[in-house]
Amino acid sequence: MASWVEELHFPHVNIPITIAHLLPVSPAGPISAAPGDSLYLSNLDDIIGARVFTPTIYFYRFDFLNNSTRKSVMKTLFDALSHVLVPYYPLSGRLRETKNGKLEVFFEQGQGALMVEAYSEMALDKLGELTVPNPAWSPLIFRFPNEEPYKILDMPLLIAQVTLFSCGGFSLGLRLCHCICDGLGAMQFLRAWAATAKSGTLVTNPDPCWNRKFFQPRNPPVVKYPHMEFMKIDEGSSLTRSLWQEKPVQKCYRISREFQAQLKSVAAQTNDQKFSYTTFDAMAAHVWRSWVKALDVKPVNYKLRLTFSVNARNKLKNPPLKDGFYGNVVCLACAVSSVYELITRRLTETVHLVHDARIGVSEEYLRSTVDYVEVDRPTRLEFGGKLTITQWTRFSIYECADFGWGRPIYAGPIDLTPTPQVCVFLPEGEADPSDRMVVCICLPESATDKFKEFLSSVDQSRDEDVDRNS
Repeated sequence: MASWVEELHFPHVNIPITIAHLLPVSPAGPISAAPGDSLYLSNLDDIIGARVFTPTIYFYRFDFLNNSTRKSVMKTLFDALSHVLVPYYPLSGRLRETKNGKLEVFFEQGQGALMVEAYSEMALDKLGELTVPNPAWSPLIFRFPNEEPYKILDMPLLIAQVTLFSCGGFSLGLRLCHCICDGLGAMQFLRAWAATAKSGTLVTNPDPCWNRKFFQPRNPPVVKYPHMEFMKIDEGSSLTRSLWQEKPVQKCYRISREFQAQLKSVAAQTNDQKFSYTTFDAMAAHVWRSWVKALDVKPVNYKLRLTFSVNARNKLKNPPLKDGFYGNVVCLACAVSSVYELITRRLTETVHLVHDARIGVSEEYLRSTVDYVEVDRPTRLEFGGKLTITQWTRFSIYECADFGWGRPIYAGPIDLTPTPQVCVFLPEGEADPSDRMVVCICLPESATDKFKEFLSSVDQSRDEDVDRNS
């Protein structure tokens, strides 16, 4: 069974690059905002976890015939972005804080997105296997000199670095502000940009919809749930200390379809009735348990949290959300368990916790989240006793990113180590995500062997778990 879980390795390479030009990108035509105007952001856009840039990288193999053809890549992407910024004009603005720390988008002269033209003397094949996210690719994502972590105010909301390699291939490194769109919204924007580049004319299908006031808080706010996902929990365990004080390493594992099916089958073996568990339920529970066991978290009575995003678009019925809405429509679901319960109970019991947290995200839960943020706006990210899993396997990231030179050979994140309590489930290249997925997670070097051991096996015996952890 262990062969169904394969550790993927990536090389520690140094990528020398030369930044040639920083090019502001303005909308190609009139937009629905003038200097001095501002746009409302919902509390889902403005939530503390969205106040980040989401970095992604896309690699393309292409045999350029001459330098003018190489230059055409930059021009094609620049011109298409300029045209797409007309309907997606909020991405040409900036963020600022208003009363009570609330964010809004504002517009002034000279704003716009940013494109960066860069070159490398390396060839793509020197970067190693381009299927596994590698922190060494970080130079391919532009950051301003001395840029502060988590800086989003007065920043371009879209930063795109195009790096041309000596072999003719290139990479597109994107930083997109999470306050403007969630994962599905980002895919909608990327699809429009790519289709426009491919056709040479503006293509938006569906047409983008802003309408963030759809998620305005109620008056008065009605908070019906405890929202454990946001609560500050005093760090009384060894978990966060072991991750942040020991420099964590990023590890990636290919999970076969057969192993996913085995986990799902074990999860379904409840004592009373069969629940409709998903592959995500089973995988998230198994990764959470394996991670906690490998880290040997103490004390065992400490309460741990697993959080993960749930797309709430199909939950909204009264009224439904308009097609083309590209803002944040995700809620953080939260499962809670003590260390002892997590490492001693059967897998199916942990899967049930994840399942209940996932189906608990309803339209009322989303509205309660909006009102909770209005009443008690979190001002910092809370990591205490928490693992956060982000599922990318349902994003059509490879389909969306064909700008006319074919689909990318890799599309996705680069480096999880700045936030080592985040785990990502990725599709493996263009493979069907129901076939294989890649799990990327951060661990102290001392825990990596144990994690692989736990991840590669399905513990069905409660007694076996107790013996192992006693």
